[in-house]
Amino acid sequence: MENNQTSLIKRQKEICDKYGFEFEPSALNFKVGISVNVKDNEQPIHALRHPGKDDTTGWYIWAGEYSEQDDFFQPLHTVHLLNWCPLILPYLGLPAGCRVLIAENGNYVDVWEDSTLLNV
Repeated sequence: MENNQTSLIKRQKEICDKYGFEFEPSALNFKVGISVNVKDNEQPIHALRHPGKDDTTGWYIWAGEYSEQDDFFQPLHTVHLLNWCPLILPYLGLPAGCRVLIAENGNYVDVWEDSTLLNV
């Protein structure tokens, strides 16, 4: 896992450089909020990052349509994204205030800054 983690961090830093953002790691033992339908390979994949707190990365990830339901997001340790949604892993080094949209199995990707995410 150590070699894979080093490779992942390298890829995350490349993504940050590509889009002009500072690298902000997402510890694999910290949690993301995720919708269960992400595991079913539903697309598009949406992700946004608030500032992290305690043992959370600040990332919220969902597929398809967003829902306001209280149980829409479930906590999941970042390491489990290897099985749930490996497509999102290279983008998890983007800092708080970023959004990501992935469609067409990764053939379409959009990354942008949303400063409203910092006002938590």
